[in-house]
Amino acid sequence: MAQDDNAAMMISGRCYCGATTVHGEKPPQIVTYCHCDDCRRLSGAPVSAFAAFGENDITFEPDEGQTVEVVQGARRSFCRQCGSSTIALYDYAPGQVFVPIGILDQADQFAPVQHAHAGRCLSWLKIDDTAERIAESSRTQLAAARGKVQKPGDA
Repeated sequence: MAQDDNAAMMISGRCYCGATTVHGEKPPQIVTYCHCDDCRRLSGAPVSAFAAFGENDITFEPDEGQTVEVVQGARRSFCRQCGSSTIALYDYAPGQVFVPIGILDQADQFAPVQHAHAGRCLSWLKIDDTAERIAESSRTQLAAARGKVQKPGDA
């Protein structure tokens, strides 16, 4: 679960081709799975996982890439070279940016602590963990994590 300190930790990562890199000095505020239709379609996977960071706690080089807004209030960016998902911004989560956990070099250190839209989980997908299941949106939990950090190994 997220903690109230801002412990320093080097965060790094990259898109598939390496043209877009990510850097930060604080752990994510919270890491979560999302089972919603939009995230599944965006990732091409049966479930997506993302890390929420403070908007000033993570940077992209040369930038976060090409941004699209297919669903009003949800802006998502992709590497201009390979198309990897790099970041998502949601109007309902001001001050937070959401980075797909798979592009982070430290992904193994941050297990998701919740399943958002767990009610939409594919019937054949079985994830055996103790993470909280939230039937629909996790907006309340994401907002509560603002300004906190999830320590490595928290789950």
